[in-house]
Amino acid sequence: MADSMMSKAATMEIPISSNGDSRNLAEDDSLEQAAKIQWSLREKVGSPAGLRDLQQVMVSGPNLNETSIVSGGYGGTTEGIIPTSSIKGSNMHHTSSNSSMTAEEATRGIAVEKFDIMKKWGLNTYKCTKQMISERFGRGSRTVDLELEAQIEVLRETKRKYENVLHLARALTNHFYSMVQTQHALGDTFADLSQKSPELRDEFGYNAETQKLLCKNGETLLGAINFFVSSINTLVNKTMEDTLMTIKMYENARLEFDAYRADLEELNMGPRDAVTMARIEAAQQQYQIHKDKYERLRNDVTIKLKFLEENKVKVMHKQLLLFHNAISAYFAGNQQQLEQTLKQFNIKLKPPGADKPSWLEEQ
Repeated sequence: MADSMMSKAATMEIPISSNGDSRNLAEDDSLEQAAKIQWSLREKVGSPAGLRDLQQVMVSGPNLNETSIVSGGYGGTTEGIIPTSSIKGSNMHHTSSNSSMTAEEATRGIAVEKFDIMKKWGLNTYKCTKQMISERFGRGSRTVDLELEAQIEVLRETKRKYENVLHLARALTNHFYSMVQTQHALGDTFADLSQKSPELRDEFGYNAETQKLLCKNGETLLGAINFFVSSINTLVNKTMEDTLMTIKMYENARLEFDAYRADLEELNMGPRDAVTMARIEAAQQQYQIHKDKYERLRNDVTIKLKFLEENKVKVMHKQLLLFHNAISAYFAGNQQQLEQTLKQFNIKLKPPGADKPSWLEEQ
């Protein structure tokens, strides 16, 4: 056992070159010193006390946390000893500090970005409010497109009139629906009385048939009127409203354009020092941006107004023809023409009781 330990110690302490040759004098000296150490270990291990010391060293071994790294060449005159525990701690501290700095920089960047957005919004709101007040008091000038403004005013007036038509058509639908329900109930009552009054059976009978026929034609007319109301509602509250939303965006862009135009004109009237020239250049860029936005929205409004007028004429031509033919056929008592009118415009009536839930759904 002592011999194996001595061989391990010798193996750990004696360096061997790759080819077995001595490279220089310093290496020969080191080999000689290693041989002496081996001989001293052999003598110490031969005694019981030396054997116990060697066993303690081999069992306990060096602590990895206390292991040192020697910097420098073999046999050199200078060397640096760096504890690995200090390297590990410094690396962990450096990594945690980097992560915390990155999180702080990201948070700071988001805060700065939000602050810039709020700053731009506040400045833009201030300029637009100033321009609007100046226009209302007659102190500021505004950009006016007379032809486009006239078309916008015509659209708003048309929308108000169509909204009135829609309101009246809905009122007619409600009243006519009530009349049809009354005719249905009256026909059922006449039919019941014709069964219970033998002396007036014929009179109650043909009145009941008349009311049922009127009720049937009324339901057909209601289908035509509901289709008319639905089409007018789509035209007024969707198509026209979409165009008016674009017009509102155009008017806001016009106000911003005039606000930045007035700001640029005010700066051009002032002194021309270095600071003012920088402000003029920035104002010129903002003016050009809002000018392009204003012109783009003006073109969008012009195109939408043109398509809206074409769509309005097409829709109203179809719906007015439907309304006229259905009303005329109903009050003329021409059931065949009334049904033909609905087929012409592809209107399908819901069967009676289609809106009511089934007995299974009611359970």
